[in-house]
Amino acid sequence: MKTFLNKSFSDVIGNTPLIKLRSASKITKCNIYGKCEFLNPGGSVKDRAALQIITDALKSGAIKKGGTVIEGTAGNTGIGLSLVGNSLGLKTIIVMSETQSQEKIKMLELCGADLRLVKDAPYKDPKNYIRVSERLSKQIKNKNGVFWANQFDNLSNCKAHFKTTGPEIWSQTKGKINAFICAVGTGGTLAGVSNYLKKQNSKITIGLADPHGASMYSYFKTGKLEGKGTSITEGIGQGRVTKNVNKISLDEAFRVSDKEALKIVYKLIREEGLILGGSSGINIAGAIKLAKKMGPGNTIVTILCDYGTRYESKIFNKKFLKIKKLPIPKWL
Repeated sequence: MKTFLNKSFSDVIGNTPLIKLRSASKITKCNIYGKCEFLNPGGSVKDRAALQIITDALKSGAIKKGGTVIEGTAGNTGIGLSLVGNSLGLKTIIVMSETQSQEKIKMLELCGADLRLVKDAPYKDPKNYIRVSERLSKQIKNKNGVFWANQFDNLSNCKAHFKTTGPEIWSQTKGKINAFICAVGTGGTLAGVSNYLKKQNSKITIGLADPHGASMYSYFKTGKLEGKGTSITEGIGQGRVTKNVNKISLDEAFRVSDKEALKIVYKLIREEGLILGGSSGINIAGAIKLAKKMGPGNTIVTILCDYGTRYESKIFNKKFLKIKKLPIPKWL
């Protein structure tokens, strides 16, 4: 029996398995795989970006041990930054909209982050959580450095996925991957993975799964930032072109509704034993749409972002689902 010894928290980020999504594969006659990013130690794909962002900041001298990392986040990047920061002797201040799930709020508190909740506001509003975090980074003093992570425009984000996620997918599929698709939050995952896979094989199709209310579908289709409808999903759905979004190499784009996503999430629990969040449902729905367009026999990979337990008060809350007129699983 092999024994694997790791030095620290950071050493167990990444190298997540691929799992075949049986139902999605069966209905499309393709091989659709999900990369199990919920198995990262901080519970989400954002651990990768958090580690790369902090590693690069330490190497550049922007911050040193004892310093403070500040970030505006929908939750998962904040959790990743807090836990990586804890393991490396850094403090974290996290700014987040109060509309995010109670489970993520509690998790950030458990991490020991200095959590600042703000009213929900669009990016153009100075009260927006990202804008607030940027201002804080200029106001807070620490002799060991204060670093604004800025995951949306910090290219260490897509670098993490070019260096790790992309190569892992290529290796795990033995280079026999035909397409990759996922949603855009910051753009880091899709940018990093798309560029790595295209470098290996330019014929690999790269797709975007965009929730309603977001503008990336419109942007890549028409060049205009236009969002239609709304979505309850958290951490995905972008309304502006970030530096990471600018790095994306894209071939196809699809819009996905919350109803489509949640039906998949609930079916995965009952039939495949996977409890995932709404963003994973968006990703899988996008993979199904892409598979149907490409035809049978293709191998398609997507991202399983985080556990559904992080959204229990929303997607597993019968009252909330009724108000939003969304599907309700029979067992609730």
